[in-house]
Amino acid sequence: MKQKFFHYIQELQDTITSQLEQADGKAKFREDLWDRPGGGGGRTRVIENGDVFEKGGVNISRVFGKLPETMQNYFGVEGADFFACGLSLVLHPRNPFVPTVHANWRYFEMYDKDGNVADCWFGGGQDLTPYYLFDEDAGHFHQVCKSACDKHDPSFYNDFKKKCDNYFWNTHRNEARGVGGLFFDYCKPSEKMAVEDWYGFVTEVGNSFLEAYLPIVLRRKDLPYSEEHRNWQEIRRGRYVEFNLVHDKGTLFGLKTNGRIESILMSLPPRVQWVYDHHPEKGSEEEKLLHVLKAPKSWV
Repeated sequence: MKQKFFHYIQELQDTITSQLEQADGKAKFREDLWDRPGGGGGRTRVIENGDVFEKGGVNISRVFGKLPETMQNYFGVEGADFFACGLSLVLHPRNPFVPTVHANWRYFEMYDKDGNVADCWFGGGQDLTPYYLFDEDAGHFHQVCKSACDKHDPSFYNDFKKKCDNYFWNTHRNEARGVGGLFFDYCKPSEKMAVEDWYGFVTEVGNSFLEAYLPIVLRRKDLPYSEEHRNWQEIRRGRYVEFNLVHDKGTLFGLKTNGRIESILMSLPPRVQWVYDHHPEKGSEEEKLLHVLKAPKSWV
């Protein structure tokens, strides 16, 4: 399974980066191949200063070796080896009316002292972070997520949407990072879902990403915007940074397993503001977004 899934994310990275380059029309992805001390490595692709994408990354990694002591304590194991591979992407568009998007699909194995697979699971999801709220965009994104889920289990969308709303919650701000999507983790083989079934579901979601996001990009990328719109975008990007550095498990896992720092922090936007005690004008589109972020909403 680990070889099968790694092959899948290699191909998915190629598909996503080629279509994003086409949508941008100017910038191309820069590729870095890197090795991880202790085992494994990855292929990082970053796009910057495009007509559409101000900064973004679509990264794959395949890492293995001794599970660091901090992670052994987290999982309650001793002397374990691990294998992890996944694709992680974040895109920060230039136009404030185009939302930031994040997605991740991953597979993890843990081994006993004899090298046998002691545990394995899939995880991942995709979520949308707008700066200006268009209900039809959020509805489209969630509808694609629901359609992918419904092909495998009618309960998946509601369950994984709720987990997404709970996970991407900036507790120190008491607000959501965005309008959510899907989040799932520790998807393990069981009587109901074999490991092949989970593979089918996770790849279904991965294959749906471009359908969920690109139509929104194409619909909004040429809308005119002002400096005030950009200022609001950069203030909201600050909240994005706060979540990733304070709460995000993927970021923390990468840092605790001696991951490649440039790849881990590629999710951070290039231009950000933190304005003291900032409040948008009452009745404004900016305030409308904040109201929605105070409580999860049903989009489909």
